[in-house]
Amino acid sequence: MAEIQPRDIVVGHGTDARAIAVRQRSGTAPGLFWLGGFRSDMIGSKAMALDAYGAEHGLAVTRFDYSGHGVSGGSFDDGTISRWLEEAEAVFAFAAGPQIVVGSSMGGWLALLLARSLLRRGTPLKGLILIAPAPDMTHELMLKDFTPEERSSLKQLGYVDQPSQYSATPYRITRGLIEDGANHLLFGKVIETGCPVVILQGGADPDVPQSHAIRLTTHLLHDPVTLTLIPDGDHRLSRPQDLKLLTDAVERLVGE
Repeated sequence: MAEIQPRDIVVGHGTDARAIAVRQRSGTAPGLFWLGGFRSDMIGSKAMALDAYGAEHGLAVTRFDYSGHGVSGGSFDDGTISRWLEEAEAVFAFAAGPQIVVGSSMGGWLALLLARSLLRRGTPLKGLILIAPAPDMTHELMLKDFTPEERSSLKQLGYVDQPSQYSATPYRITRGLIEDGANHLLFGKVIETGCPVVILQGGADPDVPQSHAIRLTTHLLHDPVTLTLIPDGDHRLSRPQDLKLLTDAVERLVGE
């Protein structure tokens, strides 16, 4: 079995520099490239299921933590879509050959932005797998639902703290994250990926409603799209049957 090669890369310059922790499993193409969600890390169940699939089938796998996440450096409160996309692109430069990018929640938004960037350079992805994808989440899934008190906090304090069922500590949403997100909004125009897209969406997801995934499909006009709705699936989609759907999707894209 191929070993996992740990590495740290520095992204940014001067006071903006942060060490990004990367774990790469050597193997053949197409490689599998993981983009986690907001406040998640590279050792979650979906990321590890992807790594295990790569190990079993001899495929290269790349995982990493965004700044302010997991074991990477930097502050979470400094995080923005631009910042985390910059890190994804920097890590992607170390992934050799055709790649299947798997993005979960916020990672789905970053995956779509990465795919668009690569397509514009003439190097499209082999495929995309989006798990409960949250494109435009800063505006469609956060700001729209803020109470007047939360909007006031965002303006006056520069952040909003919201309780989360996934953590004992609240999730901090900063004004910087919201304002920067406006620079990366995808809805309202055709989304180009240049590759097959598979979407896995839970019907009982309290964070990203299935209507959001359906809306996403209406923007993917030029690429083959498969949307699988899992009626009783939650946001994490980490049950054994959910992980089987993930690896089945990987298998299909590898064979195309």
